[in-house]
Amino acid sequence: MRRRVYRGPVMDIRRSAERYRGGDPAAGIESLHAFSFGPHYAPDNLRFGAVIACNEERLAPGAGFDEHPHSHTEIVTWVVSGELTHRDSAGHESVVRPGDVQRLSSAGGVRHVERNDGAEPLTFVQMWLAPLDPGGDPAYEIVHGIADSTPYAVPEAGAMLHVRRLEAVGERTAIPDAPRTYLHVVRGAVRVGPHELGAGDAVRAEGEKGLELVAGSVPAEVLIWELSG
Repeated sequence: MRRRVYRGPVMDIRRSAERYRGGDPAAGIESLHAFSFGPHYAPDNLRFGAVIACNEERLAPGAGFDEHPHSHTEIVTWVVSGELTHRDSAGHESVVRPGDVQRLSSAGGVRHVERNDGAEPLTFVQMWLAPLDPGGDPAYEIVHGIADSTPYAVPEAGAMLHVRRLEAVGERTAIPDAPRTYLHVVRGAVRVGPHELGAGDAVRAEGEKGLELVAGSVPAEVLIWELSG
């Protein structure tokens, strides 16, 4: 994967086309990985702060991931379109829809299933964060219909998720100042400083202050991680 670094403070722009392709298309699973993942190993792309994965998953109706294990990871899921069925070994079962934030704290170990049991294609963004302290007991949470003004805290990873939805061309919104900021464009087109970004593009910023998102096409939707270090 080619690396573009803009020195200022540091703003690293990663384009959608540079993501690693994975999944199993024959089984109705297409995956796009922003960080090293499975056989796609790049020693300079293992993590950014607490963020160790940002995967866009596309599941055809009836497709999904059979039961598999996780440990020592905070798994946060944002559904773009369709409905995601989640079941885990701790007894949680839910359907995650657009606008919901789902978090599975895998802690000392948990197994789960993720499927598209609906009639329409499913697209979701799943982000993995490394906890500050590994171990503990698994936990699960789902917040329905999260608002732009309500950040979602993941204190176990020293992180805060902000959702930004822009409904008018030229609309502006502030990007939180933080030691590190990870930004992923879900849909639409936006500008950050001089950089034009489209769906699937990402920004990894360090030490930047006073940044703004400016909508170039609408509706635009952006996920922003405010990272403590």
